[in-house]
Amino acid sequence: MFLLRHYVYIFTEKLKNQAELYVFLSVKFSNCNGKRKVQYESSEPADFKVDEDGMVYAVRSFPLSSEHAKFLIYAQDKETQEKWQVAVKLSLKPTLPEESVKESTEVEEIVFPRQLGKHSGHLQRQKRDWVIPPINLPENSRGPFPQELVRIRSDRDKNLSLRYSVTGPGADQPPTGIFIINPISGQLSVTKPLDREQIARFHLRAHAVDINGNQVENPIDIVINVIDMNDNRPEFLHQVWNGTVPEGSKPGTYVMTVTAIDADDPNALNGMLRYRILSQAPSTPSPNMFTINNETGDIITVAAGLDREKVQQYTLIIQATDMEGNPTYGLSNTATAIITVTDVNDNPPEFTAMTFYGEVPENRVDVIVANLTVTDKDQPHTPAWNAVYRISGGDPTGRFAIQTDPNSNDGLVTVVKPIDFETNRMFVLTVAAENQVPLAKGIQHPPQSTATVSVTVIDVNENPYFAPNPKIIRQEEGLHAGTMLTTFTAQDPDRYMQQNIRYTKLSDPANWLKIDPVNGQITTIAILDRESPNVKNNIYNATFLASDNGIPPMSGTGTLQIYLLDINDNAPQVLPQEAETCETPDPNSINITALDYDIDPNAGPFAFDLPLSPVNIKRNWTITRLNGDFAQLNLKIKFLEAGIYEVPIIITDSGNPPKSNISILRVKVCQCDSNGDCTDVDRIVGAGLGTGAIIAILLCIIILLILVLMFVVWMKRRDKERQAKQLLIDPEDDVRDNILKYDEEGGGEEDQDYDLSQLQQPDTVEPDAIKPVGIRRMDERPIHAEPQYPVRSAAPHPGDIGDFINEGLKAADNDPTAPPYDSLLVFDYEGSGSTAGSLSSLNSSSSGGEQDYDYLNDWGPRFKKLADMYGGGDD
Repeated sequence: MFLLRHYVYIFTEKLKNQAELYVFLSVKFSNCNGKRKVQYESSEPADFKVDEDGMVYAVRSFPLSSEHAKFLIYAQDKETQEKWQVAVKLSLKPTLPEESVKESTEVEEIVFPRQLGKHSGHLQRQKRDWVIPPINLPENSRGPFPQELVRIRSDRDKNLSLRYSVTGPGADQPPTGIFIINPISGQLSVTKPLDREQIARFHLRAHAVDINGNQVENPIDIVINVIDMNDNRPEFLHQVWNGTVPEGSKPGTYVMTVTAIDADDPNALNGMLRYRILSQAPSTPSPNMFTINNETGDIITVAAGLDREKVQQYTLIIQATDMEGNPTYGLSNTATAIITVTDVNDNPPEFTAMTFYGEVPENRVDVIVANLTVTDKDQPHTPAWNAVYRISGGDPTGRFAIQTDPNSNDGLVTVVKPIDFETNRMFVLTVAAENQVPLAKGIQHPPQSTATVSVTVIDVNENPYFAPNPKIIRQEEGLHAGTMLTTFTAQDPDRYMQQNIRYTKLSDPANWLKIDPVNGQITTIAILDRESPNVKNNIYNATFLASDNGIPPMSGTGTLQIYLLDINDNAPQVLPQEAETCETPDPNSINITALDYDIDPNAGPFAFDLPLSPVNIKRNWTITRLNGDFAQLNLKIKFLEAGIYEVPIIITDSGNPPKSNISILRVKVCQCDSNGDCTDVDRIVGAGLGTGAIIAILLCIIILLILVLMFVVWMKRRDKERQAKQLLIDPEDDVRDNILKYDEEGGGEEDQDYDLSQLQQPDTVEPDAIKPVGIRRMDERPIHAEPQYPVRSAAPHPGDIGDFINEGLKAADNDPTAPPYDSLLVFDYEGSGSTAGSLSSLNSSSSGGEQDYDYLNDWGPRFKKLADMYGGGDD
């Protein structure tokens, strides 16, 4: 059976003429067999349609009248062909567009199905649970609220006092409080307007319990569908859309797609969008250059004539409207579409002139001759605008090239090979310009532009040049000075200039040549020698300079190569010049050859021989010719004493006439070991130390020994003089006026003013530590820290200085740790005939022996008195 026996739906005035595909009813079929497949049908298929899920649609627009107020919906079982029907009645109530559609004043009542129970001990079958159809509730309803939706009732409320409640999102779950139920009457109401864009469906469960809270009915599901209203405008994803289209595109070319969205139900008219173009700017060459697919938003071209050079950009105002674009009831919004026309190569470059002019000095390269200018209407700095130049005629030898200036697109004609004014005075070039990419298809213009370039060559003063360069001549060596060798002249390439050439010598390593400054004749000023170190591989090089008198003057260089032919002007010499051999003929022999600075045929083969004199040469030695270049020298006698021998050898070359020479071979004869090698001492001599070197070494050793001996003698005499100087002062004579004062000595005339009372009281003498720096004598003890020694016993203070000094002397002599400060000390005043005796430790009790002063007799008359006093023995 049908769950919904009788429905009454109310259309608003807004929808009475636009009911096409408007969902206003949902029917469901339910029977005891839930597996049945049901097919729905409408009694008015031209006006209303029922889908397989039970949704009822209005399929066309029509005014709601009495003939359309009622229709039937059929449900047919596909297997058994059993059919059921239900009547639907429609009514119209004038409302505002935003008012929600209300049901008739008759509120539907939903009854809980009875539960299974026992009767007389047997199970009693009951009807299956009702399938509650969804409750359709329009969004944005104005109320009044709470608005009653449906009444839930149990058939047990006749016998029991029941309480009703609902649970689920929108009731007791977030968002709470949207739906409420009267616990006594079971009236379900909505408390505020709903928004389908937030929640499109609510799923509630209704409960019935007794006053004790015991469940008396199974919960039933209640589904509330929020009916969409057209309360949202379409919104474009971007307010500004950017697209491109190549110029010259054919009609139907895709440009771009714009997209808008609508928050309303996309399956209903409220969310079905349609697009259209409201305006186009600029409107040239046609006001309708583009069209838009009203459903997908694709923009395409519909007219030809897109030209970037005329219109670079189009601005379209696009409108999106819901309700399938209905201008009366649909909501709309706009966006901007900016279409940029991209460039294609539809314009070739064109020269700004038919002929260009330029000039270039001769022999110059990498200089700009002319500047070629072109115009191109295509977009700058693109392959369709960049020009490529080429020379199509007038330059068979490839002396010119054209480069493109990347900034100005001009063609720069440059010279890549030198040009000779005497050969070519002018060039007329044919040049062509075309784009970097070919022209687009269908363009009627020629692909390139042509022009001519007239280039004038300027004559300049060029360098004179020698021909041939280098110039080679053959000449025998030994040519005397003043001989004319050749004429070496230069040519001037400037045939149209009257100029004179002067010659100078630039390089002549051996200073053999001179050149005439006017006619270029080269003459020798010295003898040519092939064996000179300035000759390499028999060739002598000399460089000359030729200069003209042009403005500015120019010059060129030329090289004269003299190939010197050899003559027999060098006698051969023995090689090596030193050798060694043993004292006996066996086992050693000396291999020799000849050194000849000449070359073949003035060199080998050589002839070797020994001279007749002195006679001992041939008696002691013999020479054997091994081949044309080598010979062997051997001892002729059985034994020759070790030493250095000079053996003369006669060597004759093969020149015509031949040259011979007597060369000295220094032979060292040495004692040999069993292997035939010289011993170590002899080996040193034979390794390169001749007799002169050995003698020089010995002389150096002797001189060094003499110097050492002289130094020792001088040191001994100095010691004797130092000892004698101590005895020069006669105690009986006052010789202070004859004694020079040094830094380390005291006494002299200045000592007479000293206060000698200090000597009577040694304990009052100023300590050394407080003496000022600079007045200390060299024979005093240093003031720096000294090693610690045992403390001497303090001597009593004698009344006389002599006793004090004697006590100190005894203490010093008996102290084994005393440092050696016992040299001769000079005191402020010694006194005459002092009883203290000598103050030096040399005269102390530990010293002994008398000293010999006889050597004073040898020192001259000034020391005669000393010699008489101390020399001459005991008397």
